[in-house]
Amino acid sequence: MNSDDFLTADEAAGLLGIDRRSVYTYVQRMEGFPQPSKIGRTLLFERQALLDWRAKHPARRKRDSPPT
Repeated sequence: MNSDDFLTADEAAGLLGIDRRSVYTYVQRMEGFPQPSKIGRTLLFERQALLDWRAKHPARRKRDSPPT
């Protein structure tokens, strides 16, 4: 297992452009969201699984922000 292939919740949040609390909410409530592996007391997310999920679920645009 290469540690570069796994992310903490904070790193996963940064990668997805969401806050840390949202990562945990997605794990519990969003069907198809990559589930973390527990290593000791730490939850780690597989980087590629998060990237694949993001490709299928593009980030939403905020209401007041102009389209990109």
